Amino acid sequence: MKLVSKRIERDRSGFVKLICEEAEDVWHVYNLISKGDQLKSSTERRIRLDGATGSADSTRLKLTITISITDIVFDPTTCSLRVNGKNITESKHIKLGAFHTVDVVLNQTFTLLKEEWDSINLDRIDDACDVTKQADVGAIVLQEGLSNICLLTKHMTVVRQRIETPIPRKRRGSVTNYEKGLQRFFDQIYQSMLRHFNFEILKVIIIAGPGFIKDQLFTYIFDQATKADNKQLLQSRSKFLTVHSSSGHKHSLQEVMNEPSVQVKMADTKATKEINALEQFYAMLEKDPDRAFYGFNHVRIADQNSAIHTLLITDELFRSADVPLRRLYSRMVDRVKQNGGTSLIFSSMHVSGEQLNQLSGIAAILKFPLPDIEEIEAHEIQREHLTETDLSSRDKA
Repeated sequence: MKLVSKRIERDRSGFVKLICEEAEDVWHVYNLISKGDQLKSSTERRIRLDGATGSADSTRLKLTITISITDIVFDPTTCSLRVNGKNITESKHIKLGAFHTVDVVLNQTFTLLKEEWDSINLDRIDDACDVTKQADVGAIVLQEGLSNICLLTKHMTVVRQRIETPIPRKRRGSVTNYEKGLQRFFDQIYQSMLRHFNFEILKVIIIAGPGFIKDQLFTYIFDQATKADNKQLLQSRSKFLTVHSSSGHKHSLQEVMNEPSVQVKMADTKATKEINALEQFYAMLEKDPDRAFYGFNHVRIADQNSAIHTLLITDELFRSADVPLRRLYSRMVDRVKQNGGTSLIFSSMHVSGEQLNQLSGIAAILKFPLPDIEEIEAHEIQREHLTETDLSSRDKA
């Protein structure tokens, strides 16, 4: 992502002008925009023109338009983003208040205006505009007849290709057919890997699967690389790591990431911090449950007691249509930082974020135990109930 210009006022209103340079940048923009924001961008619209003879012709004109956003549609498979909204700019071609759709596309400048820019959004822009933030982990998860070719960044697990190939069963007297089917399967994976992996950027390439199939694929890859004299692939041999996984499905990546050998290999990559934090949370939940909590109410109480050491929260919560709720999460992140804690925002497009979403999307590792947190919550609920009852009695009176 390229930051062209930025102006944030003291009241936190302002704009940023950006250019998406790669697919993952579009994902960042999806997380930045909210309903009610304004988006200024070039777009095309079919315009009806009255001809000299009275007939009506139509043509497509390129216009610059500013819309007040009413709807946001993101397709994770293609990383495409469509933003719908009402036109708020004077134009002889588009009426004020008319609905229009703007596509956020690569290499096109756009301006995003907000009434309030919070620290989460500003940090995301800084992160996205850092040229070092690129996918540096590749992964192939497979089982017989099924494979997922993936790229992992700090924010996303992107399945570049899913391969499904029928392989004949290994039967007595028909081993040849089985081996031919397996070779065809391995060749599809090999060709896909060459298309989708940039070996100059990737620091780690994981091959994961049950049994011996991962080792068979590793052998096949470097047999083919040797035959083709693919020097770049041969020089990247040390980056490859074979790991056991229960299946060839994408979700098996989570168990792979928790392997100690993978953790060591990935120590210098960007996806590791969130994975480690989630693993530490589960470990704390098991050995000292009074220092690990999940769910909004429990985490909120821990925050009120300045007890949070590490806050784990998914970006999905910051896309809530409830503005006060979004502010509440944002202020919680700021308070944790002010109190000397760490806040980690997990991407819901990454396997670690998907797992955190199963725990309500928010969790915390505490500095010290809070064994009475259940009693505090029950007391607050009772107090709120009594307040509501009191107000109801006053209204009746």
